[in-house]
Amino acid sequence: MVIKSVELEIVCGVTSKLPDTDKPEVAFAGKSNVGKSSLINGLMNRKSLARTSAQPGKTQTINYYNVNQAVYLVDLPGYGYAKVPQKEKEKWGKMIENYLHTSRQLKGVFLLIDIRHEPSANDRQMYDWIVYQGYDPIIIATKLDKIKRSQVQKHVKMIKEGLQVKPGTPILPYSAQTKQGREEIWNFMDELLGFGHPAE
Repeated sequence: MVIKSVELEIVCGVTSKLPDTDKPEVAFAGKSNVGKSSLINGLMNRKSLARTSAQPGKTQTINYYNVNQAVYLVDLPGYGYAKVPQKEKEKWGKMIENYLHTSRQLKGVFLLIDIRHEPSANDRQMYDWIVYQGYDPIIIATKLDKIKRSQVQKHVKMIKEGLQVKPGTPILPYSAQTKQGREEIWNFMDELLGFGHPAE
């Protein structure tokens, strides 16, 4: 997809009613420090549209980015950050659950996992939860530039086994530094949304 316009159009807090949008949605879920904001900025070719922060756990809202007036990229609150009080975490969990359960336009869910480490209990819980809500998550393995090229397949296998993903689940390695993997993710989204690929 060629990005012509992007804007942060809707922000929903804990008490907000979720919007009934008129465009297809693709959602992004992931642990607080997994690089979700960096991924969204990278996908949209913007430096700082999604706020990255040195303090994980900052995304406490559901953010809808309108891309080309054609699709919403929906940024879900980061989960599993240790310094956040349990009560807060439960609120975010409810928000994510509510979104997955009620969005009528949701076409696919991308789950971000740090490629360097085995999936955590929180990651596994999130994966199972998305599946339980009726979606097959597509895995984005972030921080690709932090491991050697020769290790990539081994780490992808570690994520597959750690999450016990369904056979055939795509795992797309991505680096926010080099943007490696960006094309693959967009191709996937285009397919999910039925946009087809522009003629090369």
